[in-house]
Order: sequence, then structure tokens, then C-alpha cells
Amino acid sequence: MFRKLKRRSVDFRLFWKILRGNPLTMLGLVVIVLFYFLAIFGEFLAPYDPYEIVMSRRLQAPSLTHFLGTDELGRDVFSRILSGAKYSLRVGLIVIAIAGFVGASIGVIAGWFGGRVDNFIMRTADVFLAIPGLILALAIVSALGFGLTNVMIALSITWWPWYARLIRGITLSIREKEYVIAASSSGASNFRIITKHLLPNAISPLIVTMSLDFGGVIIAAAGLSFIGFGAQPPTPEWGLMIASARAYLQLAWWLPTFPGLSIFLVVIGFNLLGDGLRDALDPRLRRSSN
Repeated sequence: MFRKLKRRSVDFRLFWKILRGNPLTMLGLVVIVLFYFLAIFGEFLAPYDPYEIVMSRRLQAPSLTHFLGTDELGRDVFSRILSGAKYSLRVGLIVIAIAGFVGASIGVIAGWFGGRVDNFIMRTADVFLAIPGLILALAIVSALGFGLTNVMIALSITWWPWYARLIRGITLSIREKEYVIAASSSGASNFRIITKHLLPNAISPLIVTMSLDFGGVIIAAAGLSFIGFGAQPPTPEWGLMIASARAYLQLAWWLPTFPGLSIFLVVIGFNLLGDGLRDALDPRLRRSSN
């Protein structure tokens, strides 16, 4: 009986129709696909070795030889941006995946079981949320040591409470639905109810939130690299490239401009995609499109 009462899954053809009907969303998707393509194949497409130091060509302005100029050590900026795409996008993907999985798992457990379990999990999350995210990340990286791996650990720890609270709230509303009550009455285990009924119906807002947070994670990682806590020289990470260009702002405008523009485009792309996903996954908009 409870299977009949279960909410219908998303019609992916209708979902794609709504998504495709939004030009800004498609633009964001194209930008993201392009940058992930560069992240995978950037090192093969780079015209120069991104680590090669040639002092005779240092601080050359953008030209046909060096599309985006060269840095203070004569390294080709375009090649370094292509090579560095994998670092920023990898950080965003891993952090969002870990924080989303951990937060969603903990949040659905808190919302379903309630009582002391809910109280303990939510008070723990409140402790993490009480500390500003950047300060908490700085403290964790300082304790673990500098580097992108530790930055990913720190940002995952910083981000999971937000997803836990989101999924807990959704679970509290879903667990009173008829199909969940019917499943529980029929003797279904807690694991089955959580995996077959609660999580599938909470996945839409989770996906939207994760897509919108992706840009924030990339900016946070770039910020930590900018102040020396993340990637270390000579890694061509975008935040580190901007940090290295601080001493040459008046001499070489292109050094901070193009890495910063790359971060800007990726963040805008994910924000546009997140807005489109929110519209496409909204049941009211799906009904109005029928």
C-alpha cells in the first residue's frame, strides 16, 4: 500500500526541458563543462611547461607567443591556468561530496530518530556553526599542516553541519507523510525507510544547495592558498597565483587578472546552474510546465 502513496520520482525528461528552457542555466552548464574539460586535459593542451622557469622572458605582456603573458619567473600564465584548473575544481568536488554525504547521513538520522540522538547531533552541529567557517578552517589547517589535502579536510569539516541541518528539517516534515507511516506500519526497517523513502525525497534540495555551495568552496580554498595555508609553490593553483602576483600589480596587471577571472567564471557558472536546478526541481514549476 505504501508504495502507491510514495511520491513520484522526478520526470527527467520534464526536468531537462525546464533546465534547457533557461538560457542562463545552460550558459552556466557550458562554463562548468568547459572548465572540467580543461581540468582533465589542461596539461596536455598547455603550450608550455607550467613549471618551466625562463628568466629571459619574465613579466612579458600578453602576446601571440604567450596568450596571457608570463609571470615573474618567466612561466607561461596560460599554461599555468590550464594546469591549475584541476586543483580548484578537485577541491570543490571532493569537499562538496564529502560534506554532502556526511551531512545528509547525519541529518536524516537526527530527523528520523529524534529525541536524544537528534539533540546530541544538532548541539554538535551548533558548536561547529558557532565558529566562523574561515577561522575554523584556518585552525584545522594549522593543526594538520599546510597543503591542499588538509584544506579539503578542513573545509569538509566546516561545511557538513549546514547539510545536516537542511536534511534534518526536511526529514522532520517527510516522516509524517502517509507513505512513510505506511512503510513503518508494515514493518520496514529503519535502514529501508531512510534509504528508500526519506533520502530520495530530500535529494532535490540537497543537490541545489550543493551546486550553489560549490563556488563558495572554491573561493574558500583559493583564499586559504592566497594566505599561504593551501597549495604551496610552485603549484599553479589559482589562489596561489594571485598571491604571488601581489608584488607585481603595477608592473604586470595580467598576473592577478586572469587567475581571478578563472575563479570568477567557475563560481558564476555554478551559481547559474544552481539557480536553474532550483527552478527545475521545484514541484510547482514542474506542474506548471505540464
